[in-house]
Amino acid sequence: MKQDRAMDAIDRRIVRLLQEDATLSHAQLAEEVGASPASCWRRVKALEAAGILGRTVRLVDPEAVGRGVNVMCNIRMRSHAAEARQSFEQFIEGRPEVVECFSMSGEWDYLLRIVVADVVDYNQFLMQTMLGHPSVAGGSSHFVLATTKYTTALPV
Repeated sequence: MKQDRAMDAIDRRIVRLLQEDATLSHAQLAEEVGASPASCWRRVKALEAAGILGRTVRLVDPEAVGRGVNVMCNIRMRSHAAEARQSFEQFIEGRPEVVECFSMSGEWDYLLRIVVADVVDYNQFLMQTMLGHPSVAGGSSHFVLATTKYTTALPV
């Protein structure tokens, strides 16, 4: 359960550092923020308990694993009924190609970020899988030509 917790300057430095390198030890964190290792350990545990720090993961280079094509896909739904949205969102949860999904305001209902090996792979996914879902009325694809900025770190 997430708790309300105010972050002080040391907490903010810890969060910034861990967003850049989650492998830092408590001793390394302590040295960077000017606190004891035990204090850093307690702070990290408190930030986790408050839901500020989530799970620890490693980022993977998409090119290195054959997923170098990044596509932003807008989706329009046939219906905005709760059952249709729930069905679509469950469907998306099960699709590994879809790495991000946002419910949107405006002209389109969802924005998806999809990573695939190549254009043929995307075409197959779009035509045979995505557009085949009964809740989907249509889509619009935008191929990423270059990534100007990518970060998972939030400003704190």
